Amino acid sequence: MKLRLLSLLLLLGLPLAAQTKLTTSVPNQKLVEVKNYKTTGMSVERLDRLDGVMKSYVTENKLPGLVAILIRNGQIVYHKAYGLADVASNRPMQKDDIFRIASMTKAITATAVMMLYEEGKFSLDDPISKYIPEFKNPRVLTSFRFSDSTYTTQPAKSEITIRHLLTHTSGLGYGAIDGDERFRALYYKAGIVDAWTTTPLRLKENIAKLAQLPLHFNPGEKYSYSEGLDVLGYFIEVVSGMPFDVFLNTHLFEPLGMNDTYFYLPPAKYGRLVTVHQLQNGRWTASDGAFFDTNFPRTGAKTYFSGGGGLSSTARDYAIFLQMLVNGGAYDGKRYLSRVNTELLTVSNQTGTLFSGENGPMHYSLGFSVVNPIGHDRGLGSVGKFNWGGYFNTNYFADPQEKIVAVLMKQTVNVPGDTSEATFIRMIYQALDD
Repeated sequence: MKLRLLSLLLLLGLPLAAQTKLTTSVPNQKLVEVKNYKTTGMSVERLDRLDGVMKSYVTENKLPGLVAILIRNGQIVYHKAYGLADVASNRPMQKDDIFRIASMTKAITATAVMMLYEEGKFSLDDPISKYIPEFKNPRVLTSFRFSDSTYTTQPAKSEITIRHLLTHTSGLGYGAIDGDERFRALYYKAGIVDAWTTTPLRLKENIAKLAQLPLHFNPGEKYSYSEGLDVLGYFIEVVSGMPFDVFLNTHLFEPLGMNDTYFYLPPAKYGRLVTVHQLQNGRWTASDGAFFDTNFPRTGAKTYFSGGGGLSSTARDYAIFLQMLVNGGAYDGKRYLSRVNTELLTVSNQTGTLFSGENGPMHYSLGFSVVNPIGHDRGLGSVGKFNWGGYFNTNYFADPQEKIVAVLMKQTVNVPGDTSEATFIRMIYQALDD
């Protein structure tokens, strides 16, 4: 009956949020260890198959190590660690090891923005210049000369809004990982820090410099991955009146029980940080840190709180965060977002066809890529499944229809052809028994 009703809603073209609402998980569901697999709707035999496949990525030297966690109906049905956390010292991976989650930070920042939105602090379509005046009168790049880094601009057709920043439609660039070499050069010359720094820098300083640089395009015209969530980290400081790290600690991490999630680790937890590895001549070695400070997040000034990529966490901590969203914004007796605004954050279509084109399998919400009916038909999961990943090869997804939360943690760079994320997803869905 549930499947028939979902099919009817899709045919009628009702909003995705309305479809998801029908199968939202039980409010306040807290993660618990599984006691009876029959209550999870998962096949034990097929979970063993998932386990064997994920283990093979390490035994076949495709990855140095990994941690994976799978939750169904709020119950932890699979949580394993394989391989090594540090190859040089032969340190075994542990389930509670800590990973640099990079762009998985963005979902947490977006959630914090929505929490302030619910306090009536702003409108999503407010110009960001209302709160950060340096962004007033943005300009779009028209020409650039590499010989001396000079450029010309023209006035943008509109101001950057908070919604633009959440959806990567602001026109801002992304420094060292930007797809346009002109913007890589511009950001480098301006001294823009993308993330992962140990220098004595603060959000206000970096964002003020960023605001002076030209845009890729007029706000709202295109989708381009950007430093918009870093801007919103500073925006949270302005609106809340407290440092960004303090806001996250007091409003999300501490009440949720995410006790291993930090911008910079306390010394007592240094030993649990997983080394970033790269594959060289068939052997795993520590990364040389071409795009990041290898001392991050252990040492240094510990003052820059990147909303786009600065957090480190464990698989279980991040699963708690996702379970709260799958629950419709509530967890363990506390509400963090209303159900309506949780749907707005996680599954609504905020970018139309800008994210993956006219016939693309996904759209973009206020914080996630989201499977649409085309993606469902291509085997990407349920309509409304939302996900993202991080630069150091960490991945996650949440499926409100199937009440699934899944996190796959690795710490590697420059590993072409890694299929572990796609395989993890496929093996999870084959294990469903109800």
